[in-house]
Order: sequence, then C-alpha cells, then structure tokens
Amino acid sequence: MASIFTKIINGEIPGRFVWQDEKVVAFLDAFPQTDGHVLVVPREEIDRWTDMPADLAAHMFAVGHTIGKELREEFDAERTGVVIEGFAVPHTHLHLFPANGSDDFDADHKKGATDDATMTEVARRIRAALRAAGHAEFVPED
Repeated sequence: MASIFTKIINGEIPGRFVWQDEKVVAFLDAFPQTDGHVLVVPREEIDRWTDMPADLAAHMFAVGHTIGKELREEFDAERTGVVIEGFAVPHTHLHLFPANGSDDFDADHKKGATDDATMTEVARRIRAALRAAGHAEFVPED
C-alpha cells in the first residue's frame, strides 16, 4: 500500500510543493514545527533512510541543504533544524524547519500555523526564495 507521501507525490492528495526533481520532492509539512517546515522526500518509497542507495541519500541531503539555507534566510532564523525520525510515515523524509532555539525541536509544542492562507503564503515565500537563489528549474509554479 502506498504511503501518504507517495499519494501526495502522485497527486492523489494535495500538497504544497516547493521543489520537484527526478529523484526527490519537497513540500510543506501539514503540521509544521515552525512556519516554513518542509519535508524532503525521495520519489522512491523507502522506509528507512539507511536503506537508501548512497547516491540518493547524497542527493536528498544536497536538496535539503539548498532548501535549508533559504529557509534560514527567508524566515530570519538562527538555524535550520533537520530531523529524520520516520515513525509516523514509513517513507524516508527529512524534516527541515527554521529554528531559533532547541525548543523549536519539541514535537509536542508546534509553533507553525496550519490555516490555509498562511500555508499558501509560506509556500509562496519559499518558492520565491529558491527561484531567486537560482533554482527555478526545480520550483513549481505558485
């Protein structure tokens, strides 16, 4: 059975994509730690990140690095948090989010907005930042 991420990638469930290439996609987390919380997900459904081929893992982290830099700048954050936990969805994914302290990593105290208008605006800001940084070929239209 396909994971929820595969269903999002295939367009069966809506997602706010900020990056799409032949190997990975990135879209907003529906339950963000902070505004700007993005998931980087390989198109191939692989449960554990340690089971990914090394070249795919390297690509996923390179895309995460690119997006993470723009998240930090766009949301004026001290750092970009990155987490791999993989318990909620059995499909490898990186959590990236703007962070200003260790409390931003506390999953029980999410600070990101989930209303439609804010999520749409957050996705627009991330896409614009990625385009401005020279990555337009991977950024979907608003």
